[in-house]
Amino acid sequence: MNSDQVQTAYSAVTDLYIGLFGTIQQTHPDDVAFIERHLLLRPGRVLDVGCGPGHLTGHLRSLGVDAVGIDLVPEFISHARAAHPDGEYRLGSMASLDAGDRSVAGVLAWFSVIHTPPRELDGVLAELRRVTAPGGTLVFGFFEGDEVEPFDHKVVTAYRWPADEVCARLAQAGFVEVERMHRPGDGTHRPYSAIAAVLREP
Repeated sequence: MNSDQVQTAYSAVTDLYIGLFGTIQQTHPDDVAFIERHLLLRPGRVLDVGCGPGHLTGHLRSLGVDAVGIDLVPEFISHARAAHPDGEYRLGSMASLDAGDRSVAGVLAWFSVIHTPPRELDGVLAELRRVTAPGGTLVFGFFEGDEVEPFDHKVVTAYRWPADEVCARLAQAGFVEVERMHRPGDGTHRPYSAIAAVLREP
């Protein structure tokens, strides 16, 4: 699954997606609290990679975080700029970020890597490591399963990951887990987890 396919698939359902997920009120309070707990800790820029409609970027900015939203989908970026005119939203890919080495204090990757094929995940994590300053924080949300496997996501093929495997991949990239959150499936939502991890000092 390449980035052009993901972009095309989301462009086709932008309005529906924004209607379902486009405001902070549509995000589970526990998820919001987890994100806040780890990305309000220190000054510096935070990149929201795969920011979608920009609601999480906007929320972080409302709390004083210098957050920048980045997404592949032009329609999402246009919506985010209109909905949050005081924010900064850029068209771009998390696989090749327009940011300097060690230049950001944090990265939010909230379900933005779910369409990344397993063989490409390490490359994405290496890019997130490149832009993160030592001691910076990565907050990583993903669908959880007993093994790494694809599934038919409503937009385009996505992947489930065991949380311990994600933690191992993060560790390989230099990130140390500091907190993990798990939410079981409830008949409406798939099981998912989030991991907050800090980049080791060199």
